[in-house]
Amino acid sequence: MNILTFDIEDWYNCDFITPDFNWDKYEVRIYKGVERILQELSSRDLHATFFCLGWIAEKHPDVIRWIHAQGHHVGCHSYQHELSFRFDRNGFRQDTEKSKNIIENLIGSSINAFRAPGFSITDRNVWALEVLAELGFEYDCSLFPATHDYGGFTRFGNAEPVVFNLANGSQLKEFPINIQHVFGKNIVFSGGGFFRFYPYWMIKYWALRAPYLMTYFHPRDFDPEQPRIDTLTLTRTFKSYVGLSTSFAKFQRLLNDFEFVSVEAASRQIDWTKTRAIKI
Repeated sequence: MNILTFDIEDWYNCDFITPDFNWDKYEVRIYKGVERILQELSSRDLHATFFCLGWIAEKHPDVIRWIHAQGHHVGCHSYQHELSFRFDRNGFRQDTEKSKNIIENLIGSSINAFRAPGFSITDRNVWALEVLAELGFEYDCSLFPATHDYGGFTRFGNAEPVVFNLANGSQLKEFPINIQHVFGKNIVFSGGGFFRFYPYWMIKYWALRAPYLMTYFHPRDFDPEQPRIDTLTLTRTFKSYVGLSTSFAKFQRLLNDFEFVSVEAASRQIDWTKTRAIKI
């Protein structure tokens, strides 16, 4: 099962350091980036899940309309692209609900899938999963079961779709990022800077051996001409800009070699009654 997803945010959203959300001052590159992705998917008759920022939906609604008009599954990626664990429970609810409402009103359809910025639902803020269920989300794709800049979620063992039985009595279907065990470590390779860093032959080798593949791409992953942010740490600078010049060709090779579906289509293929359930 290979799932194709995109996080719809602009080039400056790789910055989780600067506490400045006055994004109107930045160059707008989201239209060109999303258009390129949509054209590629249309040429292959592929459909994916697009996790969209509420701020983008509010400021650049045509971007979200394009995605929805082409029949893709639209999800929520928060409103402000703030790391989830920087909120308390009420703040997370307000940010998420605001984004969900904006996107739903824009496209006229309910939003049932969520991904946290930076995969920032971790072992220390699992209450966020309860909030998502309370807000009506069916699917979450926020968990990163490996070492990560912003925490990681270590309760999985092998990464696979699971059902969370939550403390508030609700359930949530989880599609985590997949991992590859290499020399005793959990390696992520299927999106973002990890996809841009590893050579394609290695990505293909790991993907062929993975029973489950969850990709995650951003428009900026395919934009070598994007401006550079000089406030990032050295590690974040490397992850944000490595491999930009070759990433789209690598992405096209991935689409050539594997069949992909959206989160919603993947869920229809799963017998959730036989899926591992985890009590949170």
